[in-house]
Amino acid sequence: MLIAVLFWGLSFISIKEAVAEVPPITLALLRFVIASILLWIVVKISEPATRLEKSDRIPMLGAGAMGITLYFFFENSGIKLTTASNASLITSIVPVLAIIMDIVIYKTRVSLIQSIAIIASLLGTYLSVTANGQVDFTSNTFLGNLLVLGAMVSWAVYTMQNKSLSLKYSGLYLTMIQTLLGTALLFPLSLLERNEWQPFSYVAFGHILFLAVLCSAACYFLYNYALPKLDVTVTTLYLNLIPIVGVFGGYVYLNETIIPIQLVGGVIIIISILLVTWEKTFRKKTRSLQAD
Repeated sequence: MLIAVLFWGLSFISIKEAVAEVPPITLALLRFVIASILLWIVVKISEPATRLEKSDRIPMLGAGAMGITLYFFFENSGIKLTTASNASLITSIVPVLAIIMDIVIYKTRVSLIQSIAIIASLLGTYLSVTANGQVDFTSNTFLGNLLVLGAMVSWAVYTMQNKSLSLKYSGLYLTMIQTLLGTALLFPLSLLERNEWQPFSYVAFGHILFLAVLCSAACYFLYNYALPKLDVTVTTLYLNLIPIVGVFGGYVYLNETIIPIQLVGGVIIIISILLVTWEKTFRKKTRSLQAD
């Protein structure tokens, strides 16, 4: 989990470096073409008999569109305009967005602590997205932050879509199919950037390989290897380290600076997630004691 978190946190830096030479959608396409090939080979070796049912084709396409196509369209485009540090801070909102959507879609009851955490996370997101607490619609940074926030909404929707699909297919097979479908949808979108296509450096290509092989393929395997061996609560706590790695990496590698109020916003989001995680753990222990 620590290796996965390290690579995912550093991915914002690689995206920031790569989009300086490669257009955002084209970057996503190149990344996921490579990742799709790797995942397809692994699935053919490990799950040769698994097949996609006809009834799941449309839901799987929708999940691929949200989790791959739209997510990386928004994220890459946003990181081009904002900083890697800002983008990594905004990712902290994903778990809370998932809770909000669970409440809206599945009418899940929310506790007082969860309500407080949701309100706090929204406040934290506002502080992280705005520039020095001021909303400036003409700012490229503000627009970039909004695009990254759009990516987080796409990921939360994707997570909801996968709830039923994950009961029928393995995580590896799900990722492979959705990556293939999402990559196919990226191709026509990338044609919109054809006027920006130009040869790029070996450095940019190295970042693309890092994103495809390590961040998209290898980290998925590491995460799924760790998930059954660790409690879900523990893995969530590990994922909360991603913005910390992203901010630190942006400071060291890109010499980025982050406005204190934005850092406060990120801390508020992380604390709200820890509150929800603590409550879940407390409830689970209470039920276990009552059962005994």
